[in-house]
Amino acid sequence: MTSNTPQPATFKPSGPLGGKISVPGDKSISHRALILSALAVGKSRITGLLEGEDVLATADALRSMGAKIEKKDDVWTVHGVGVGGLMQPANAIELGNSGTSTRLLMGLIASHPISATFTGDASLSKRPMGRVIEPLSQMGADIAARETADQKSCLPLTVRGICPAIPIEYRLPVASAQVKSAILLAGLNTPGITRIIEPVMTRDHSETMLKGFGADISVETDADGSRIISLTGEAELQPQKIKVPGDPSSAAFLVVAALIVPGSDIIIENVGINPTRAGLFEVLQNMGGDISFKKKRVVGGEPVADLHVKHSQLSGIDVPADIAPSMIDEFPILFVAAAVANGETTTRGLHELRVKESDRLSQMAKGLSDLGVELTEKDDGLVIQGSGGKLLSGGRAKPVIETALDHRIAMSFAIAGLMTKSGLSIDDIWPVETSFPGFDDLVKSLTDS
Repeated sequence: MTSNTPQPATFKPSGPLGGKISVPGDKSISHRALILSALAVGKSRITGLLEGEDVLATADALRSMGAKIEKKDDVWTVHGVGVGGLMQPANAIELGNSGTSTRLLMGLIASHPISATFTGDASLSKRPMGRVIEPLSQMGADIAARETADQKSCLPLTVRGICPAIPIEYRLPVASAQVKSAILLAGLNTPGITRIIEPVMTRDHSETMLKGFGADISVETDADGSRIISLTGEAELQPQKIKVPGDPSSAAFLVVAALIVPGSDIIIENVGINPTRAGLFEVLQNMGGDISFKKKRVVGGEPVADLHVKHSQLSGIDVPADIAPSMIDEFPILFVAAAVANGETTTRGLHELRVKESDRLSQMAKGLSDLGVELTEKDDGLVIQGSGGKLLSGGRAKPVIETALDHRIAMSFAIAGLMTKSGLSIDDIWPVETSFPGFDDLVKSLTDS
């Protein structure tokens, strides 16, 4: 799964980026495509699946519970076992660095009469799972997790599912698509109606895909603007043909690279532009970024477009807190854009970044400070004074930038390296394989062109 040997990498100042490129399949959609295909009765086919470490961990976990998953050429075939048909895994399920795999599979197992123990790498084992444990426990699952000194429930943990589970009505205390999706997956094998109240809308891939597979699911909006998602359990899912669009979270790094490197002009083909995921593009446009959406279309219920991005002189802005759920994974690369913009960029409402693969606020603040960026780290965000141009090179205070085993930190500083005076090094590029296989080679090919 994950390399134990760090793989340092160096990224140097770049000339203009140009040409047409593509990014790997959407990670969120890829996880859900595999899981729902495994719960359908019959054979589903998936193209464009992200073949990163995180998604492969989900595939391996589903195989261990009876699903037959194969790849031939560019097509993944999943022979599903049906809702309620999961088998007892023989061994602990190793999930590497994948928090998405962990939380979604917890929900999946919670309403099946099986149990599973989840383990992960050092980074995943620090991530809190309590927000998922709470609603799944209300549905009747028995979940035992390792408790840390600061009272966080972490891996390794064991989920003992129950059948029949108890349908619940649950109001999400924090905006989390993973918690929402875990409850919905548990609700599939639960008699009655499982209902989720979502005060702040998060990415809606689970709702869209569940409907596509034939689940009885509805979404309404109440008087205060909250979304009410209702799922009727004991579902019978139908196999599907799924085409996974390019991941906007992966495209984000190349979008920012083209915006900040003078003379750049690129097209990124087949990128998902679901409104619940496109917040970064809106923010960058508000900063003066030249981003246009070409050939808009709908593929498998998901909006898709080709992104045309040209170098732009960005200006700092006050980023509204309510946009955070639609770009929570993209804030690290936004911080890089802010660092080379003119003026001040303020962000807030980002507590969630402290419990990702790393404390992303802290790690980005440390790394950017090492590049000479003036900033203030607050509890829920960063205030960044943009340089209006080049950054210092890595190594002023430390030999390399620390990435804390976090793929998005690593990719963000790789892009920052393109705007340094003489380059920078990061301590480990390997974690990038979890979400963007080939990232290092792609960036270097663009900078060498």
